[in-house]
Amino acid sequence: MSVTLQTESTYDWESEEWSVPLNLIVGQVTRVGSQLLQLRGGVRYWLDSPDGVGPEGWGFKLGVTLLFPK
Repeated sequence: MSVTLQTESTYDWESEEWSVPLNLIVGQVTRVGSQLLQLRGGVRYWLDSPDGVGPEGWGFKLGVTLLFPK
């Protein structure tokens, strides 16, 4: 199992505003039949974003990655 806490900031030089999401993601490598894959799920909270036009509040993220080890 993996746990990731991550942020990625962007700055708009023209409007002088930040977009700052904070992501918490949990992942697990598992096998379905003979296929190895990673399942991920997490939440995102916007710490800062442009007023009235940017994202705000909570969001959710789900992902599946197929793995083909040699």
